[in-house]
Amino acid sequence: MPRVAIEYCTQCRWLLRASWMAQELLSTFATELGEVALIPGTGGVFRITIDGDQIWERKVDGGFPDIAVLKQRVRDRVAPDRDLGHVDKRDRPDRA
Repeated sequence: MPRVAIEYCTQCRWLLRASWMAQELLSTFATELGEVALIPGTGGVFRITIDGDQIWERKVDGGFPDIAVLKQRVRDRVAPDRDLGHVDKRDRPDRA
């Protein structure tokens, strides 16, 4: 089962943001994920990977992900046929 890792900056005090995102992913993908790990880092890092492949990086992607966007990126990797309900309807008119 896929492993999501959220690396966050301890100097910036982003643990609460990282843990909230982990909780959201675990709640949404309860049966599709094997693990969500929180990895302390430094230097302003906020990076999210699935099985080592980067799906979000704060410096590259311009800030922190909206939770709906993050869930869509995770879904696209771990359960591409899954409908995310209102998240998809708001951001994906083709699924309305």
